[in-house]
Amino acid sequence: MNINESRIAIIGLGYVGLPLAVEFGRLYPTLGFDINRQRVERLLMGEDTNFEVLPIDLQESSRLTISSNEEKLKHYNVYVVAVPTPAEDGKPNLMPLAAACEMLGKVVKQGDVIFFESTVYPGATEEKCIPIIEEVSGLKLNSDFVVGYSPERVNPGDKNRALSKVAKLVSGSTPSAAKYIRELYSSIIDADVHAVSSIRVAEAAKIIENVQRDVNVALINEFSMIFQRLGIDTEEVLKAAETKWNFVSYRPGLVGGHCIGVDSYYLAYKAQKIGHNPQLTLSGRRVNESMAGHVVSELIKLMLYRQQTLHKAKVLILGVTFKENCPDLRNTQIINIVRELKSNAIGVDVYDPRADKDEALNLYDVALISYPVVASYDAVLIAVAHDEFRCFDESTIRSWGKPSCIIYDLKYILPKSSSDLRL
Repeated sequence: MNINESRIAIIGLGYVGLPLAVEFGRLYPTLGFDINRQRVERLLMGEDTNFEVLPIDLQESSRLTISSNEEKLKHYNVYVVAVPTPAEDGKPNLMPLAAACEMLGKVVKQGDVIFFESTVYPGATEEKCIPIIEEVSGLKLNSDFVVGYSPERVNPGDKNRALSKVAKLVSGSTPSAAKYIRELYSSIIDADVHAVSSIRVAEAAKIIENVQRDVNVALINEFSMIFQRLGIDTEEVLKAAETKWNFVSYRPGLVGGHCIGVDSYYLAYKAQKIGHNPQLTLSGRRVNESMAGHVVSELIKLMLYRQQTLHKAKVLILGVTFKENCPDLRNTQIINIVRELKSNAIGVDVYDPRADKDEALNLYDVALISYPVVASYDAVLIAVAHDEFRCFDESTIRSWGKPSCIIYDLKYILPKSSSDLRL
């Protein structure tokens, strides 16, 4: 297929799909499709509740149509799948991906192209996705349609690494499919578009990008636990180590979200299926999953040392999204801190100007406050480094607390001397 003949349908308009739809919609007839009608309605009004795309971007994407009507999919010949691939209880949940493949099986035609951006374990596209499409459509891969895989590299909240500025990996079920997908992406990507030899290589490259970060952060988290017990400041240690040229710098923290906190489970699942126990991958995941409990344990120790009564205590948590400057609440580890505190009969207020109040209530039964209450808290826990929180100095934060209030700075927003606890 010539790229000038491309009519592109993006399946899923979340953090991955919407920016992709907007960029393709500047050049090609493009359908942005999502089953969430409320999401579609807000986008049609020019509002992206994820704050990844501006109203002007939607306006300037002149060839983009947004809809939740499946019938419209039939008029397109290129399909890009960008649906979530979550994990539940440490196991991959491919149901959204399978549902998208069933839907595509009803509309795919002779000569069409389908490629996936959703993160999966190596082999999932060929073992899970293609059989569904073939069964529903009655068509055969490479004889009737071709498939590719080009993993997303979206970093929510990061305006310096927009879609067009990040190198892209592409692959195809045939050399011509890979060539077409590379040419198509090259028309909207200013950075390098790198073709690999197979779909499995592209799937594997994507997943290890996130697993590597998960394991590296776990190592630093373990260092932090050790240094806290030794009475050594972790940040000072890390800055000292950074003076060596080959030290790779990470910071301790809570690892959540829909990528790093999930992808290790996808790789581990596949590894175990082929008889390999991925010890380091799962060990890193266990360390990171334990961090919420560690944070609460350290806070309670200091509260008891200062003779605070736990069942009468109240803690303010600043931030509940999974990362800074982002409204995404999926798989946020802050919720585990909230639950741990409440299980110790400690009252909790959560303030996050970036998070949607209704979503927080529906997902986690957490009622976000509109603003902290002055002189109300026994401890303030800075959990997310939103820009709004970086504007707060020590006196502002302490004004929300009682005289013996503890400030626990997980994100190094304040100077060392201004906080009582740090990771």
